[in-house]
Amino acid sequence: MYKAVITIANGVEDAEFIYPYYRLQEADFSVDVATKKRADVVAKNGLPIAATVDAEQIREADYDLIVVPGGYESPDRVRQIENVLQVVRDFDAKGKLIASVCHGPWVLISAGIVKDRRMTCYPGCKDDLINAGAKYEAAPVVVDRNIVTSPHFRDNAAWMKETVSQFERLKGQHA
Repeated sequence: MYKAVITIANGVEDAEFIYPYYRLQEADFSVDVATKKRADVVAKNGLPIAATVDAEQIREADYDLIVVPGGYESPDRVRQIENVLQVVRDFDAKGKLIASVCHGPWVLISAGIVKDRRMTCYPGCKDDLINAGAKYEAAPVVVDRNIVTSPHFRDNAAWMKETVSQFERLKGQHA
């Protein structure tokens, strides 16, 4: 069984958390939910979410995949957790899979890993990606090496299908 971690805070977009949470379990992942101080959170539309780990304590070595959902409030809070930024940098340095949707790429921007990468995001974040040096593409899902991005929860099926496919492609490189 593989391990994934979803990094969230209050205001996460419900569908961008719940869809990958269950889809990854279907793909034989155990899934941790990382929040600051392991505090339970409330999603944008009221879904209560129980944390399983402290985002300030997670380590790249403990996971095979990291998911950064959107809902503008959650990623804005998550990108202020230095340990999460370091874990994202460590994932990228090792070529391990990073999946992000909507406003989630703000976390990747703050981690400093988007320069010269093809990516997508919620249209309201487009300028942030471009200003950070990414090559923005308006598409339902964009893959650049180990990063899979998507702009909206309407694209969850394509995003998670590609995430699982890319994990299968990359997993042999990290065995």
